[in-house]
Amino acid sequence: MTKAIIVQRHLRNEPSSLAELKSLAEAAGYDVRAELEQVRRADSRYQIGRGKLKEIANLVKEHGAAKIIFDNRLKAVQAYNLAKETGVEVADRFELILEIFTHRASTREAKLQIRLAKLRHELAHAREKVRLAKMEEQPGFMGLGAYEVDVYHDAVQRQVHNIQEKLDKIKMKRNLHRKLRKDLGYPFISLSGYTYAGKSTLFNSLVEATVPTGKGLFTTLSTTTRLIDLSNKRALLTDTVGFIDRLPLTLIEAFRSTLEETIFSDLILLVVDASESLEEVERKTATSFDTIQKIGANGIPVLTALNKIDLLPERDVKKRIEALKDSAQHSVPISALFNTNMESLKQELVKHLNYVQAKFSIPISDEALSFLSWLFNHVDVKCAKYEDDCAVVVFEAKPDYADKILGRVEHYNGTLQQIVELT
Repeated sequence: MTKAIIVQRHLRNEPSSLAELKSLAEAAGYDVRAELEQVRRADSRYQIGRGKLKEIANLVKEHGAAKIIFDNRLKAVQAYNLAKETGVEVADRFELILEIFTHRASTREAKLQIRLAKLRHELAHAREKVRLAKMEEQPGFMGLGAYEVDVYHDAVQRQVHNIQEKLDKIKMKRNLHRKLRKDLGYPFISLSGYTYAGKSTLFNSLVEATVPTGKGLFTTLSTTTRLIDLSNKRALLTDTVGFIDRLPLTLIEAFRSTLEETIFSDLILLVVDASESLEEVERKTATSFDTIQKIGANGIPVLTALNKIDLLPERDVKKRIEALKDSAQHSVPISALFNTNMESLKQELVKHLNYVQAKFSIPISDEALSFLSWLFNHVDVKCAKYEDDCAVVVFEAKPDYADKILGRVEHYNGTLQQIVELT
């Protein structure tokens, strides 16, 4: 494992996030040997003060570290100056997250999205990095000196365009799959939440399937969709990439097509790790809602699953429900690992999906019987009675899908008798 030193500079009124940076570094495969924190305003040359810079340089020598990782976003010139003074490669939080994504990507789409994010990051810093690379070779700035600025910039721009075209083709397929799913009439639920909140474990529990889970952050980078049963009703559940505080806009844009699964859902199931401190629970929940808003999904109903309650006494679970009552008004305490309160969660999911109940009668014919057979396989039929030469049916479905079904009922000369919203 590569030995690393992690650093954060922040203002006095800003919280420390070194613990999360350490988790990110370990998820990327680094052996964190030392941590350093400084409270001050940013230095234009080094991000930190000269005294702390000397301290870092000494830590690098003492521990034999090969990399310094900053929680702060570094300008190209700052990374260059830090590398020059310490003799090792320097990266910031954004580059670290990109590195994790690169390790975890398993699908062609995820790999393309990560490559796109990297290239867009390169474009933003291309001119400065070429200028610095021409001055003197430094760790993390290798191989750029042979390129003129415009040549390098244009080469990166062409790669961005090429990858974007490939992603657009994948997006077209995704849109087609989404339309096919919509035609099936199943409501669409997206699992969202801070990374390592237990989304994939909950997904496995609800669908009785197996998708990768693990102790590292960002286990899931690609979407996985499965059919689940909710009290005789069916819904489609999708596991998506986890959120994180200060998720760079470049990454949000690169993963836009994946995150669109959340935008087009009927309900967001937000998973929160309730086992952490109350301060962390509130911070990560706020970050998750902020990300939901950034991707354009803030108009979609949200149900919150307070996960990992098996690690908490009951009084602390109640404290978290109380603390989140304003931001997360609908919360269900669960343990996805031990299937605790899963039935309660399913019942709440059904309530939030806003089904309607409809009753109709239809004259019996071969076509009508074929239609009724199809109906039993696609919606929750509550009752079906045969009176004289007619069938009387009561079913529950999403409002838009119920409208389509009732349109077919009219086509077979049937009659709508009643339709009510379920609460």
